[in-house]
Amino acid sequence: MQEDKEVIKKESTEENANESMSFWDHLEVLRWAFFRSACVLLLCLIGTFSVLPHIFDDFILAATSNDFFVYRWLSKISHGMITFSPDFNVQIININVASQFMTHIQTSISLAAVIAFPYFIWEIWKFIEPALYENEIKHIRPAFLGGTLMFYLGCAVGYFLVFPFTFRFLMEYELSPSIQNQINLSSYIGNFTMLILVMGIVFEMPLLAWILSQLGVLHKDFLRQYRRHATVILLVAAAIITPSGDPFTLMLVFVPLFLLYEMSIMVIKK
Repeated sequence: MQEDKEVIKKESTEENANESMSFWDHLEVLRWAFFRSACVLLLCLIGTFSVLPHIFDDFILAATSNDFFVYRWLSKISHGMITFSPDFNVQIININVASQFMTHIQTSISLAAVIAFPYFIWEIWKFIEPALYENEIKHIRPAFLGGTLMFYLGCAVGYFLVFPFTFRFLMEYELSPSIQNQINLSSYIGNFTMLILVMGIVFEMPLLAWILSQLGVLHKDFLRQYRRHATVILLVAAAIITPSGDPFTLMLVFVPLFLLYEMSIMVIKK
């Protein structure tokens, strides 16, 4: 009983403190949050810009060669179900004078944003925390942590599975033998960053479902009722993401998406 009174007193004090802050005070807090986030992003950008030339071939361009360990690993565990052409080796070309320098900057910014993502989440959390009650903080804090981990897991799935197979399929697809593929640097980097970041965002599905459930928009019974429809939609999405045609690759993408859907059902309320 005494603990309940202390919690109520603390919540009342925090509520009064929040009410005493004007709109411009909240705006000032938000401005400093943006400033700190920009400083962290700048520090990460300096680091990624310095390191990128040393890891570009082995990390960014890894999927362009048949030596990419993911290709060799999947060939081994699939027992011949997935076969790769041994002479797969794509040469990336540049047709723009400033393209390599701009690619260096753009790729460094993307990597810096991925690295600084947890700090961005922390700043968002510190901004909204004073407006929450103690019981709400206990539920939302793990959600923010889980959302951060899921973002990195999605980026990893995009890098190791989605992008390599999508890129390889498109490179080996042949409309006519007389057409020779020459991949521009900007095109490669654009698809590389887009697919990886998209998968990172897609893996935020459970967190989004939880937020919508807290707002009363989404409920557990709704997701259960339309599970079959969602399965078909996820299969189509997996086929679009990895249009290689073989069932093994399709399942590599579909299974994580389906597990995300089931996880969304688990984390939301009835």
